[in-house]
Amino acid sequence: MRSSLVNVVWFSEKRRNLLLLLSEGKRDIEQIKRSLNVTTRSIMPQIKTLRYEHLIIQEGDYFSLTSVGEIIVKNMLPFMENSRIVEENRDFWASRNIDAIPPHLFSNIRELGHYFLIEPDMNHLFELPREFIENIPKSKHITTFVSYIHPAFPSLYSKVSLSGVGITLFLTAETLEKLEQENEEDFRKMIEKGNTDIFLYEGNPRLPMVTVTDWFSYICLFNNEGRYDHRDVISFDESALNWCQDLFDHYRQNSRKVYSGKFAKPRLSVSEMS
Repeated sequence: MRSSLVNVVWFSEKRRNLLLLLSEGKRDIEQIKRSLNVTTRSIMPQIKTLRYEHLIIQEGDYFSLTSVGEIIVKNMLPFMENSRIVEENRDFWASRNIDAIPPHLFSNIRELGHYFLIEPDMNHLFELPREFIENIPKSKHITTFVSYIHPAFPSLYSKVSLSGVGITLFLTAETLEKLEQENEEDFRKMIEKGNTDIFLYEGNPRLPMVTVTDWFSYICLFNNEGRYDHRDVISFDESALNWCQDLFDHYRQNSRKVYSGKFAKPRLSVSEMS
């Protein structure tokens, strides 16, 4: 009885690795053995199976993917990369509330690339993470969504704004009002510098903070109990920067610009808008 393609591909690591290798181009048996660190005796049965299932073909001394094999590998790679992201920190992802991430973006979570999980430092729990503070000044433009204002947030962003860094903020009504009323001096500096755009997010804020710059991305998620436990994700991969920009495009759909640097007009208070 013929095996299903699922069994053929997923029940053998050697077959998966061979398919992935051949997706890079044709190989002869010696190249296959060196690349996969296998013997002729161990790899030939896998080659025979893949040829029988019409996933690879042999032309002379070289093996390559068939059209069906190319389709299989093309669809296999995203699953494997998404699985890698989750497997690296399975407990973390299982405990996150991902409702804030649109399904089409979460299905591409592999774009986070080689990310790092930032664990909370119990001695500095109420400070902005060192990894965040150190990388913000290296950025030329910063886009941030926040649903709460950390005490160190206004002064940090005011400082980088004065250094000429372009800033785009997505704020909830509550965080905007807090900035205006409780952090008036830092807020005024950002606005008067003329390089800060502020959007009022009018949707349901379901994540504490996400930041993307030209240098790094930083993602904070609530856990399944709706609490922020200071476990964050940071990535420097270009694919992660693009992924976060796509996330901001999603949030922009439920936002409206209320400040545009020094050209912003006076705005009604939150209470007056309601």
